[in-house]
Amino acid sequence: MRRTEVPTVAAMIRLSVLYPSAEGATFDHDYYKNTHVPMCTEAWNVGAEIDKGVNGPYLAAVHFFFESLDAMNAAMGAPGTAAVMADVPNYTNAAPVMQISEIV
Repeated sequence: MRRTEVPTVAAMIRLSVLYPSAEGATFDHDYYKNTHVPMCTEAWNVGAEIDKGVNGPYLAAVHFFFESLDAMNAAMGAPGTAAVMADVPNYTNAAPVMQISEIV
């Protein structure tokens, strides 16, 4: 049997923002998909995937993909980040939980 090598790719960073489900928590999925996440991807010049929770501990989640930890940190300091953070009350009253991961 011949062994196949898996090509190596540069490590990427995923920033996940998860919104826990809780009694009284509200979430406007349409606003999130059509306004908030596009605001983020434009401010940070990155791609994103959105999860709409259907069963489990989260109402929603979004995953942003950065080339490196340095790139993510630079994005967090970008001028548009303050507007992104200020926009959160427009779609939810849930306190977001953030997870930074290296994609392996």
